[in-house]
Amino acid sequence: MTDTSTDQAAAGGRDPAPAVGRSIRLLGLLAESRQALTLTELAAELGLAKSSTANLCLALEAERMIERVPLGYRLGIRTAELGGAFAAQFNQVREFYAVCEASPVLTRELVQVAVLDETDSLYLARYEGAQSVRLGTPLGSRLPAALSATGRALLMTRDDDTIRALLGRALPLPQPTQHSARDLDAVLRKIGEARERGWAVDEEESFRGIVGVAVPLEGWAPGDPQLALGVGVPVAEASGDRIGRVGAALVEAARALTNPLSAR
Repeated sequence: MTDTSTDQAAAGGRDPAPAVGRSIRLLGLLAESRQALTLTELAAELGLAKSSTANLCLALEAERMIERVPLGYRLGIRTAELGGAFAAQFNQVREFYAVCEASPVLTRELVQVAVLDETDSLYLARYEGAQSVRLGTPLGSRLPAALSATGRALLMTRDDDTIRALLGRALPLPQPTQHSARDLDAVLRKIGEARERGWAVDEEESFRGIVGVAVPLEGWAPGDPQLALGVGVPVAEASGDRIGRVGAALVEAARALTNPLSAR
């Protein structure tokens, strides 16, 4: 039997499950904040009464999606489990660590896996090599795709018109450092250079003091997202020779992580 009231609500543009939508928004607020938020702050952001917000928090806390701390609420351990489960469902992420370990170059580097989410590069996994820089992008965090090496690697397989349409939603471009590209034409030039070179480079454009190098990685199975493999190198150590070696090693790693059947 069809729930006509739910169908009518959906057809009318109303949320058929408002509690679910509010819970997702609450989790998003905590994720974006990077610090605990009080019940009062959450209620204000959600536009809800404190009593309604408290009920949401109680339900989410019971499922370990959030936890209460002295300064308010923060994300709970269950969200980390779900994030790990999302990444682990892709064959390439599961094999990623072994491929890095087997590479004479990458075994010494900080290597990360990212996916394109709207106009951001979202980080899913990381391998910390023997002498890697201990400064990296935390798992679950984002960098602008226009500026980061991983984002440019994800974009370099698309044509310029598609890139313009996508990144046009994020204008004006953010300027996290003084080296950041300032317009789409500059970004497209850098992506064009990446296509010719075989890997994308971010010279302190998304993170001061870090040069990023990245390559695209096509999905293993139908429906899998395109990923990117990237390395962060301290700018003081980012000689042309090292960047070239890292770029070539990433190309080789991507080749090892590509399903041979997908090329047929």
